[in-house]
Amino acid sequence: MSDQLLMTVLFLGLLYGLIFTKWAAEWVFVCIMLAAYFAGLVSTEEVLDKASNSGVMTLVILLLVSTGIEKVSWLTQMSDKLIVPSYSGTLLRMGSVTAVFSAFVNNTAVVASLAHTVRNNRLHPASKLLIPLSYATILGGTMTLIGTSTNLVVNSFLEDATGTGLGFWEFFPIGATATVLGLATLLLSSRLLPRGSAPTIDIDEYVIEAKVSEGSGLIGKSILENKLRDLEDLFLVEIVRGTHLISPVAPQERIEAGDKLIFSGDIRQVQSLESFDGLRLFAVDEGLLSTNMKEVIVLPNATIEGKTVKESAFRSVFDAAVVGMRRGGKRLSGKLGNITIAAGDSMILAVGPDFNERKNLDKNFVIINDSIGKVQLTRFQNYFVTAALLLVVLLASLELVPLIKGATFLLIGMLLLGVVTGSELRRRFPFELWLIIASALTISQALSNSGLVTILTDTLQIYLVGVGPFGAMVGVFFFTLLLTETMTNNAAAALCFPLAFGLAQSYGVSYMPFVMAVAFGASASFMTPFGYTTNLMVQNMGGYEFRDYFRTGLPLSVVFSAVVIFLLPRFFPF
Repeated sequence: MSDQLLMTVLFLGLLYGLIFTKWAAEWVFVCIMLAAYFAGLVSTEEVLDKASNSGVMTLVILLLVSTGIEKVSWLTQMSDKLIVPSYSGTLLRMGSVTAVFSAFVNNTAVVASLAHTVRNNRLHPASKLLIPLSYATILGGTMTLIGTSTNLVVNSFLEDATGTGLGFWEFFPIGATATVLGLATLLLSSRLLPRGSAPTIDIDEYVIEAKVSEGSGLIGKSILENKLRDLEDLFLVEIVRGTHLISPVAPQERIEAGDKLIFSGDIRQVQSLESFDGLRLFAVDEGLLSTNMKEVIVLPNATIEGKTVKESAFRSVFDAAVVGMRRGGKRLSGKLGNITIAAGDSMILAVGPDFNERKNLDKNFVIINDSIGKVQLTRFQNYFVTAALLLVVLLASLELVPLIKGATFLLIGMLLLGVVTGSELRRRFPFELWLIIASALTISQALSNSGLVTILTDTLQIYLVGVGPFGAMVGVFFFTLLLTETMTNNAAAALCFPLAFGLAQSYGVSYMPFVMAVAFGASASFMTPFGYTTNLMVQNMGGYEFRDYFRTGLPLSVVFSAVVIFLLPRFFPF
């Protein structure tokens, strides 16, 4: 009884930490897992077994494989053909292509590949397309096992519980139906989207170039000595010295005659530059500047979240200088160094030569506009990755080769051909997700060992006796959907799986409809910008408010839920 009481406290603590605190999900799971371990609710052998679970390893390898798959250029090459004069035609083209690619490619990468083209198109307001772009990737991800990490998380739990995972195409009948009807719903509800578009940050609009004349009093003195760091609402970004580009600019850098100083900030403050001896304003050399700029979006739980630009030591950590920031479709006022960084912030960065090699990039940012340093695959590499992926999918579908073995082969092939590098894989290793799943599996085992799962499911069955297995499945779906709108989709899936599986056992029916209800429910994040990374990515780019997600996502959520609930018992009978 004491074990059950203790596990109840730990489980409630887990829910509280995930829903009501700002703690990173992985550390909430790890803390509860360690508490269960030190309390003797799980053994050392069980902890180690969960950490190396085959489903978890499959998830990790597939996410590493996605590092190479997202470099394939087919989607980028098609992006310009998706925008046509007809808004309906554009929405259907973009939605269909996006959904198909999202079934095989990381959803975040799909949005990042298309967002720049969508936002800069001249035919339709970006605000009418960006939320549909995000929703289409979510819908497309529900069609295959690898379409979203949520499906892989559920697969990990199922393998742990039964020894057998989900098939590659088991999601397809329901996912494809939901995608088709979901896109039709988006077309009808698009009138609810805001008509305006967020002002885009065009580099040539707010960058000012000034040339240091011969005999200037600035020559020979450092940036610090010349007080070029103390300008109100203007920031020194780069120095162009002949053919040499200095970026970021160190405070100790000394000014030379002929230097072109590149500033950014409030254009209304340009008069302040005229007070400097020998500093003459010139037209901006947009081409040169744009070759050294990147636009990024801050991810949830980034290491820099909650810190100011100064506190985060941006230059030393990322080899980059922050040029500008936006939040909610508007540029932030005040000095950049004093602005506290929040998830979803858009940043324009002036990057140095080592930016792309920094190991912490993917844990902090999604790169939206990657104008430099982007590795383009050769024609052969493009064809190899595409053909190998299709072969892996085919062999896994026919159950000739396990998915984990095929994915490992593909990953090795990518390494040998230079599609990905060892440093990239180290940087992209999904450590946080691995912690969540390994910890959640251990907690699930602790729930089972203590007998709490049996008590909970038996109690729920008593209260749900009038609705039967179907009603219980519907309850599982909506409970998961509710959680995924308040926390990450993966955390929601990890929490709900043990209860769903236990309910199926309690009723003595097939666990598949319950398991799939968790998978689809955890992907149904349409009404808030927080539940899914792609929703957060487009928030600033489209200048969206919370209400835009709710009123556009509500009809889609209703249709998606109706399709899933109606089809689940038909494809996965009790």
